[in-house]
Amino acid sequence: MNEKRTILLVDDSEGNLLLVRAAFQMAKCHNPLQEVHNGEEAIAYLKGEGPYGARKKFPLPTVMLLDLNMPKKNGYEVLAWVRAQPVLKRLAVIILTASTRIEDVERAFDLGATSFLVKPLSLAELTAMLRCLGDWIQINQFPPLDEAGRK
Repeated sequence: MNEKRTILLVDDSEGNLLLVRAAFQMAKCHNPLQEVHNGEEAIAYLKGEGPYGARKKFPLPTVMLLDLNMPKKNGYEVLAWVRAQPVLKRLAVIILTASTRIEDVERAFDLGATSFLVKPLSLAELTAMLRCLGDWIQINQFPPLDEAGRK
């Protein structure tokens, strides 16, 4: 079980990654934050393959923040893959996207998203959102993910 409650941030935009990192710091969220830049990297991370093979350095996350529009594999493809994995089916997957389209919300929940958050326009609003998310991660009970069965 991941006692430190690692957050895996999946986003292809370096600008978004910088903003989320800054907002987490400003929100005083001390959860370890891991980052990958596309859907293929997210799947490799979750499988513990390639550069992500050392689970002490790259632990299974407690929560994954997943962008929808990315190259290689988009957020929907990653979410569908996650939900098809017995070991990961309980992973909290929160969509964090700029989209406000109801079709995107419905599709994400149909594929098993835990939550759907729209990226705010300002750093202050993003910080407030991530402060709430950090508080939720601290008080929520998460089921353990079976490390032994991940391969």
